[in-house]
Amino acid sequence: MVEVLTSESLTKVTTDDAIVAQSLGKTYRTGFWLNQKINSLQDCSLTIAKGETFGVLGPNGAGKTTLLKILLGIIQPTVGTGRILGYPLGDRAAKRAIGYLPENAYYYDYLTGWELLDFIGNLFGVPTPLRRQRIADLLDLVGLSQSVARKKQLRQYSKGMVQRIGVAQALINDPEVVFLDEPMSGLDPVGRYQVREIILMLKGQGKTVFFNSHILSDVELICDRIGILNKGELIAVGTLNELLGTEQSYQVSGHGGTAADLEPWLQHLIFQGDTWHGQLAQDLPDFLNFLNTIGAKAIAIELARQTLEEFFIEKIKGSRHKD
Repeated sequence: MVEVLTSESLTKVTTDDAIVAQSLGKTYRTGFWLNQKINSLQDCSLTIAKGETFGVLGPNGAGKTTLLKILLGIIQPTVGTGRILGYPLGDRAAKRAIGYLPENAYYYDYLTGWELLDFIGNLFGVPTPLRRQRIADLLDLVGLSQSVARKKQLRQYSKGMVQRIGVAQALINDPEVVFLDEPMSGLDPVGRYQVREIILMLKGQGKTVFFNSHILSDVELICDRIGILNKGELIAVGTLNELLGTEQSYQVSGHGGTAADLEPWLQHLIFQGDTWHGQLAQDLPDFLNFLNTIGAKAIAIELARQTLEEFFIEKIKGSRHKD
């Protein structure tokens, strides 16, 4: 079949970035007269390099799935633009190089797992011999036996098995960019471990992985960078060290001095009478010398940094307080 090149396909931009979002926003109209507006996504700008693993965190209703669907070209943004692998969002050439696992995927119940993968692979135009070999390899990868996949219909699968076959179908076209919406949902600890290993394997192959998750520990183990969405706004983006501080941060307790003296040095400073504690934001020897100059003293120093969970809750609460 001869493909007709569209004007969109001819507007590819050569870039080292896999995903670029520029001021993306999505507004829905609700109500009987459609006179009420809900801003599901607001002024979201993001750049993800090829080969990067990027995780998006956020509470329910934060806009994570909206952002993902806009990047996939499933829904159109109200404002803003973006590109996948240099192509405009929704371009057919980009879609060939994308794998996608929805959060709540619906598959035809009376297909077997093998038939589903064969069908999806055929849609992507994967040649039959390669498709069969790839299906076998993917079933091994996600921990499903070929006999079960060939004989058992999807309506007989457990939630975890459906999630595993969903991961396999997202990889059937050997994509350059993989979008995973809550990939650990419904999986037991073994299944979560296997999905983490799959994502790390994709990372090792140089593929770009973009995924949403509620499970902070998984994000912390996998991602090169993370973003936090709340009420449609991207309120934090960076590596764990950039967001949480390096491993050489310290939790310091002491007495003496005033808040005005210590606030330039310590984050999350708390006073209890004459005693204080906080996280040191600067060089430890310099801080100890400073304490001597103001007649204060450190009584406990522990090597530590804020956890991702603590940072996440702090950012979400801070965002809410701005409303």
